[in-house]
Amino acid sequence: MSSGITLSAGVRANLLSLQNTASLMQTTQNRLATGKKVNSAPDNPLNFFTSSSLGARASDLSGLLDSMSNGIQTIQAANNGLTAVTSLVQQLQATVSQARSDSSAGTVTAGTATTLSAATNSSNSVNNKLTFSVANGVAVDIDVDGGITAAAMTGTTNGATLGTGGTGTVNITSADLNGGAAVAVSTLANGDSMAQVVTKINAALVAADANTTVVASLDSTNHLILTNTSGNNISIADDAGNALGTTAALGFTSGQSSTNGVVGSPLTVDEMVSAINAHSSLNSQVKASKSAGGFLSLQNLTASSISVTGVTASAVTGDATDSLTLAAGSGGGLSAVRQSLLTQFNALRTQIDKATGDSGYNGVNLLNGDTLKVNFNENGTSSIDVQTKDASGAAVAITSTNLGIAASTSGVFADNAQLDTLSSTLTTSLTTLRTQASALGSSLSVVQTRQDFTKSMINTLQTGADGLVLADTNQEGANLLALQTRQSLSTTALSLSAQADQAVLSLFG
Repeated sequence: MSSGITLSAGVRANLLSLQNTASLMQTTQNRLATGKKVNSAPDNPLNFFTSSSLGARASDLSGLLDSMSNGIQTIQAANNGLTAVTSLVQQLQATVSQARSDSSAGTVTAGTATTLSAATNSSNSVNNKLTFSVANGVAVDIDVDGGITAAAMTGTTNGATLGTGGTGTVNITSADLNGGAAVAVSTLANGDSMAQVVTKINAALVAADANTTVVASLDSTNHLILTNTSGNNISIADDAGNALGTTAALGFTSGQSSTNGVVGSPLTVDEMVSAINAHSSLNSQVKASKSAGGFLSLQNLTASSISVTGVTASAVTGDATDSLTLAAGSGGGLSAVRQSLLTQFNALRTQIDKATGDSGYNGVNLLNGDTLKVNFNENGTSSIDVQTKDASGAAVAITSTNLGIAASTSGVFADNAQLDTLSSTLTTSLTTLRTQASALGSSLSVVQTRQDFTKSMINTLQTGADGLVLADTNQEGANLLALQTRQSLSTTALSLSAQADQAVLSLFG
């Protein structure tokens, strides 16, 4: 809205210049006060929103640094626990070594041999092993069934395609297929290639039972073969209403069955004697022999009784519900030295689980099998799961039981052979602990590397964000000085213009 006041062109031009200078001075002073050349979206929308996005990501990553720091401390706490457990196992090994070097213990005389009353071995694919429970809670299995033999049937047709009479339905039956119920293959047709026949049969078998081991295939001359790995017989027959002879077109007679047995021949007494005596975990524990009557004879070589499952007093059955006990040997009495070392051993063993239980950090204990998840980016798509795992990759707690270290007994410490076995177990435990320590060290290295990377990324993002909005204070200071000079000149010019307008007053003097 006009003020109603008329200014000359010179005054108006100088006034506008002075107003522009004042506006520029205000902008420059604001930049010097805030240190930013872009303080809000209107100043520069692209730079403002880009800087805000980069700053927000830097802030998100900064929040992850605390999680990474906690993760590092959790892994280091677990590593402290592993170090303590390793030291305890080494002390256990030293205790066993001291007991072994004590010569005051007598030699163990083997126990009375247990001789079976028959040479029968009735083991099969289900009941198929002898299990010896020897020192330190170790169970040793000896397979006695001779192994499973796969069933197989081979057809006689070797044409490239299924010929006349092939259209129809065949039923395939096996004890390990579809609960023993016949599987109908009804999609076969004249002119199918033999490869198509195989595909159709296998599709029907899998559709009926996804876990079946029955498989169709072709030999080098296009003979159809039906096999499985269970050893259960396979049979094939035409459908009851099918008179086209589909099985004949496949090279089989209707109702034909494989003849393979489920298992091979059970081990003979001589084979069982060889298998038992050759086993590295049994050769100092049990001695097997063949009696004068041709029966299996077992003798305990240690001072502690040994339980055997899969055998009765009369014969080998392979059944875990059958068992007998091998009488302990005599002698090898426990000396005062070994008794003291035995007490020390069991006391040290209990400390393993206590050290494991005390190795947690912030509620997470990796040695108890807990999982530590550390995120490396703001949306969680990059992370690492840290966990102690066994050889199969399953989570495992670092306990005396899982390390294979059982509470020992006087029978073990009285027998040099059993002490040697215990020493080997402890050596294996140390290897396991070193493997776990290596895995944790690798995970720690990854987290530390990502922590350093994240710090560098935060610095890069913040530098980039600041570069888009921060003002050059030196330049803005120079600008302000120039604007002050311009303002002074504009004021002078405005004054001169006003004086020119005042000259008209002289006419009224």
